[in-house]
Amino acid sequence: MNKLRVCLVALLTPLAALAQSPAPGSAAPQLALKECRVEGAPVQGKCGVFEVPEDRANPNGRKLGLKVVIIPALARVPEADPLFLFAGGPGQAATDAFGPLIGALERVRKKRDLVLIDQRGTSSSSTLYCNVDDKKATLAERMAAGAFPKDKLEACLKKNPADPRFYTTSIAMQDMDDARAALGYSTINLWGGSYGTRAALVYLREHGEHVRSVVLDGVAPLTMRVPLYFARDAQRAITLLFESCAKDASCNKAFPDLKARFDALLTKLEKEPAKVKVNDPLTGEPTELTIGRETFAGLFRGELYAPELAVLVPLTIDRAIKGDFAPFVAQGMTLSRGMAKGMSLALMLSVLCAEDLPRTPKAEIEAVSAGTFLGPHAVMEFADACAYWPHADIPAAFHEPVKSDKPVLLLSGELDPVTPPSWAEEAKRTLSNSVHAVAPGVGHGVTSVGCAPNVVGKFIETASTKDLDEGCLARSTRPPFFVSFAGPTP
Repeated sequence: MNKLRVCLVALLTPLAALAQSPAPGSAAPQLALKECRVEGAPVQGKCGVFEVPEDRANPNGRKLGLKVVIIPALARVPEADPLFLFAGGPGQAATDAFGPLIGALERVRKKRDLVLIDQRGTSSSSTLYCNVDDKKATLAERMAAGAFPKDKLEACLKKNPADPRFYTTSIAMQDMDDARAALGYSTINLWGGSYGTRAALVYLREHGEHVRSVVLDGVAPLTMRVPLYFARDAQRAITLLFESCAKDASCNKAFPDLKARFDALLTKLEKEPAKVKVNDPLTGEPTELTIGRETFAGLFRGELYAPELAVLVPLTIDRAIKGDFAPFVAQGMTLSRGMAKGMSLALMLSVLCAEDLPRTPKAEIEAVSAGTFLGPHAVMEFADACAYWPHADIPAAFHEPVKSDKPVLLLSGELDPVTPPSWAEEAKRTLSNSVHAVAPGVGHGVTSVGCAPNVVGKFIETASTKDLDEGCLARSTRPPFFVSFAGPTP
């Protein structure tokens, strides 16, 4: 997640050559590309726009322009099979999200181009995109708005020419395959992160004849109903955190009985929300807030995604127990704005309301969320939004496990609060030529951590699950906990 802002201007020759003459084994490219900057990436790329019909049954109807970026291989004559990167969310635009990942894929880029194509509906330039961020809203109004502000989303639907029914994963993967052909590639490698693993699995199942190898980082298989298990999987992650704090001498001394104190605070906030005065982290203005259980618990699920943020959880809980909610507010606002940046809520709803929520009755949400710190609220917000959001009808066969004998590398962070290792194991059952590597000190996203770039690089080079030395990931450890805002114990 660290943004690389090094400016390198060289290495454009191979990309220019790609745009003019195809690599061995490829067809002539049909898409015009020009030099461009890639946000957060240490190199320049070639950019273009690929046009697809919104309704594939009506190819002469309304058109969508998908942003395309190719990061050039370092080799003068690159391999004919590039690496396509599928973003998460659903709702992230690949051309916005993956700049910081380019450095971790340096070994891959020595011989292969990296291809970023925005999924339909993701980019801020997309007509499906709904901007629900009210910059004039007060801190209290922003905190009370919820994940899916109905008034803003319904207003967006009314003025929007896009039809959300045409923004499912399978349709998006048809776009990707058409773009592959237009770029002149006959065979490609896939990397997917988070929801991008679902996209990659759908592409593998529906267009597998063009796939050489697949990397899935933070696996969300087709059998996973994405919102349903939010609370259960987050509970597992925070339990691991509490256990780690109890075993760490400094953390346990500073924050004894942390789990019991956290549970007691949640119970108290549920019965009587806290009324606090804090300074708005954005404006510095004094603000009065009401903080209930759902608001307080929601922050920690987000912080659990990255152990570098989770190290603050014990300290933030301890300060709140003592009546100081300022750290909670500052972290919550920073985290929510960071996660929302570049995320299309409209695309998220179009996908999940079609593919997941129809199979998720509210009674099951209550049952699966019972006894968790998060409770059912977060998933219920999705269900309530899907009650009015237009969405496609997905055939039942879509949810069948993906079967393939193509080489697949599955990566999981042991501490991941949303796609823990058990989901990768579920996907692995029907991927006969796969290997699963777990990084014990890592949260959501493994590719850029420790030795993972070399493991991924070797896998893409060889397209083989043998002799990867993925065991090196077992050396990853959780960062030390902060016992004060000055940092960990020296």
